[in-house]
Amino acid sequence: MTTTRTTTRTARRRAAVLTALAAAGALALAACGAPSIPADTPAFTASPAAAPTALAKPTCTDATTSYDPLPATSGNAAFPGGSLQTAIRDRGRLVVGVSGDSFLLGSRDPRRPTVFNGFDIDLARAVAKALSTPGSDVKVQFRVITAAQRIPLVNAGVDGGGVDLVARNMTMNCDRWDQVGFSAVYFVAKQRFLVRTDSPSKSLPDLVAAQARVCAPAGSTSIQRMVDPQYAGIVPVQVDQHTTCLALLQQGRVDAITGDSTVLAGLNAQDPDYTKVLDDEIGEEPYGLAVDKDHPEFAQYVNAVLKQYIASGQWQASYDKYFAKALGAEQPPTPQYGREIPAS
Repeated sequence: MTTTRTTTRTARRRAAVLTALAAAGALALAACGAPSIPADTPAFTASPAAAPTALAKPTCTDATTSYDPLPATSGNAAFPGGSLQTAIRDRGRLVVGVSGDSFLLGSRDPRRPTVFNGFDIDLARAVAKALSTPGSDVKVQFRVITAAQRIPLVNAGVDGGGVDLVARNMTMNCDRWDQVGFSAVYFVAKQRFLVRTDSPSKSLPDLVAAQARVCAPAGSTSIQRMVDPQYAGIVPVQVDQHTTCLALLQQGRVDAITGDSTVLAGLNAQDPDYTKVLDDEIGEEPYGLAVDKDHPEFAQYVNAVLKQYIASGQWQASYDKYFAKALGAEQPPTPQYGREIPAS
């Protein structure tokens, strides 16, 4: 009788998780309409995901080096004429591309779909607050986007149907510096693997030997690493979002999920009885806030905000709130500055 009741409770709990995931997926699909985007903003049409290619070997040594921060986060020094931060302040609205389903990083409240929570969300709100002036608050508007949409939408800008800023656990690397601008590093995650608790695979070599189906979002560095020759045998499965991967894992349609330790900690927290994170790590993922390639001055402004955010203890408070329990103690990363502003 006890076994039957336990099995029933587990089934009900898993069914509830799947229901929540379905609801989150529906919200993500609806992200191109209100309330995430004003009615006068054109919808973005995503292209079908191309087959993943192997992550390119680093072609630079300064992937985590950003622009020098502006000397102030308010006043004329921070808001030169023609700058993106000036346009945002005048508009009164900062549009930020975020994840809608990365629990602990950036996710919608399933009961209040206009409310977002997470580490990336806290940082985005700090940028909006810094842009505000006495008597004129800059509101932050969160737009749910996929990993594959991060680069095209931030370069499109708000007037082109995109966003001002991407706060969506985006890894800084040499190739991406050719496509967008980045703030300084605000978090360093590790790529790891999530499997079912009953999985026979206890390590990455086990997954390779089993020719496991490993899931990750299209356009992510996580999926690109899975087609590296050293992991030959693994079958990459790319989808739109990590919660889609979780549903597939629960259904037995994939064998593992790969992604940043922060993301996997969030997935595990949503279904702790059925999933576990493996210890294997296959690379660091330094996160940066992405801006339009043509607006490095906004990255400079964001760097000044980030510098104050860390010095004030807000970074540490946010980390302790969301990740300390799952990932242990951690200190803020040390910003690296000195990147030259591209010639216009």
